Amino acid sequence: GTAVAEVRSKWGWFVALGAVLLILGLIAFGNVLFATLVSVLYIGIMMTIAGIAHIFEAFQVRRWGPFLAWLLSGLAYAAAGLLVFYNPVLAAEAMTLALAIILAIAGVLRLGAAGRARPATGWVWLAISGALTILVGVLIAIGWPVSTLWVLGLFLAIDLTFLGLSTLAFGFTLKPPRHTVAA
Repeated sequence: GTAVAEVRSKWGWFVALGAVLLILGLIAFGNVLFATLVSVLYIGIMMTIAGIAHIFEAFQVRRWGPFLAWLLSGLAYAAAGLLVFYNPVLAAEAMTLALAIILAIAGVLRLGAAGRARPATGWVWLAISGALTILVGVLIAIGWPVSTLWVLGLFLAIDLTFLGLSTLAFGFTLKPPRHTVAA
């Protein structure tokens, strides 16, 4: 329909975005420590802004019953965001450890899902995915706190690179075919 035609007409924008994302991913691969710090600072900025917005909202609804809880929640969020700026390495350490724990738990849950799916064809793929996720979580945890220096930046680099490649591919598949004139 019309939406598809509009998206197809913008194929070059997808290609350009894909190229930018790919370049950013390669830059992040070039310096994963810098990418880690940028990631942590970005999260700190978002938390601080969200906390301030939460505080503002608390005063907009101050006659509402849970005003104090709303206000304290906003203050805590803003304070956590500001602490990231005070000590970004400590924040990166906390985020890296949390990531390791979350990956290990996700892997265990995936293994459980694989066990429940066991009679079905392909259950082994779920089990392999779960085992690999546990392994990544454990490896990050074993290397912690040193893994802090590279894990978040590496994940960002991988994400940006694959997002860039997939956006490039999407853009090029949208490109209309060239019509050739027969001689």
